[in-house]
Amino acid sequence: MKILYAIQGTGNGHLSRAVDVIPELKKFGEIDLFVSGAQAEVELPYPVKFKSKGLSFYFGKKGGINFYKTFKKNSSKDVIHEINEFPVEDYDLVVNDFEPISAWAARKKKIKCVALSHQSALLSKKSPRPKSIDPFGEWILNNYAPVKKYVGFHFEQYDKNIFTPVIRAAVRNAKVSNKGHYTVYLPAYDDKKLVNLLLRFPYARWHIFSKHTKSAYNVGRISVRPISGIDFVESVVSCEGVLTGAGFEAPAEVLHLNKKLMVVPMKSQYEQHCNAAALKKLGVPVLKKVKGKHLPKIEHWINDSKPLGISFPDCTYDAVERAIEFGSA
Repeated sequence: MKILYAIQGTGNGHLSRAVDVIPELKKFGEIDLFVSGAQAEVELPYPVKFKSKGLSFYFGKKGGINFYKTFKKNSSKDVIHEINEFPVEDYDLVVNDFEPISAWAARKKKIKCVALSHQSALLSKKSPRPKSIDPFGEWILNNYAPVKKYVGFHFEQYDKNIFTPVIRAAVRNAKVSNKGHYTVYLPAYDDKKLVNLLLRFPYARWHIFSKHTKSAYNVGRISVRPISGIDFVESVVSCEGVLTGAGFEAPAEVLHLNKKLMVVPMKSQYEQHCNAAALKKLGVPVLKKVKGKHLPKIEHWINDSKPLGISFPDCTYDAVERAIEFGSA
């Protein structure tokens, strides 16, 4: 079987998961890789045959998406051309991790396409939702990278085609310790703003990983670093707790490592608000925004919260096998 594995390249989570998914896919056939999108620092240790700017969202510095930059950098004319020209007909199956160009090309040319992603878990009505349902957010989940069959990943097995998270080998096999610091990854916030707020906790040590700085610097007990996969993993596996966005991979890894977790869903990112609803049910504290008035909640998290004792079994092969079964039917 000739398989195209198409991966969303906006953010680091999709590519981090792909590192462990690719070896399992190779057990079922010949694999080519397609990565579309921007704003990721993770490099795949495999050759990528196709690359595209795709449809990318760009992070701002105030807790949400920079919509001006997002619209400026995306060209609908280019995307439509890529959909029409992408050679999906060369493949028996497209395995799609929320990648729009290959999904729409497969639909247009009637090539089998199966989703294997976290976002596809949200297609199930059994997956948790925030109190306020966002109709446009629901539309994006269903139409950004449309598929008829899917296998999803989520924090719990909410439905029959949903598996628990892929925990990459670098994290699953890591030697866990506690050196007392807190790791921060909030890519939609300016690091200088975070520094000013976290200086209010002079007794705590912080490692801030930022998309908005190119060089490391220190302010008191706060260390600010550019994004680096190796440095980030080292910081997380040796920390006391992690303050991060309500994405999927990072919170899942933190939970698996039995570290304290607090999440801040990005503004205008409905998927993250769905994740936050699921995490809240598990007992994870959720912040609406990182602002001065929310500092007491952070202080309570530092002083009084405990890890939740959650771990995830390795089900990567099972999820990939289910996707291949759907694609072969």
